[in-house]
Amino acid sequence: MTDQRLSFKEMCAKFDVTPRTLRYYEYIELLQPEKEGRSRFYTPREVARMVLIMRGRRFGFSLEEIRQWLLIYEEKGTRAQMEAWVDQATRQLDILAEQRQQLDASIAELRDLRDQAASGLK
Repeated sequence: MTDQRLSFKEMCAKFDVTPRTLRYYEYIELLQPEKEGRSRFYTPREVARMVLIMRGRRFGFSLEEIRQWLLIYEEKGTRAQMEAWVDQATRQLDILAEQRQQLDASIAELRDLRDQAASGLK
């Protein structure tokens, strides 16, 4: 491994993703590794993009939302990207809050049913 580039295998290991995932991210143009023959090498730019992709996935963003957000940076720069990020993050926070409420309600209902069943066994 050089200081500047990661091999395909190193990239998979660094981000704990499958080769199929990495190839798919390339296919949908989230990543653009350098190619030498059949080998792929990932520059610091691609590593930084992968960090953002993984973070976006963890926050529940779709790959298309992430792709669009990364494209804004290339076409319009940092400020436009950050403005888009704030809008997307606000929407996603609302979605996650709703999911949390639904999850809390499901947990409470399941607890009640479990407790009723446990009481019936006594």
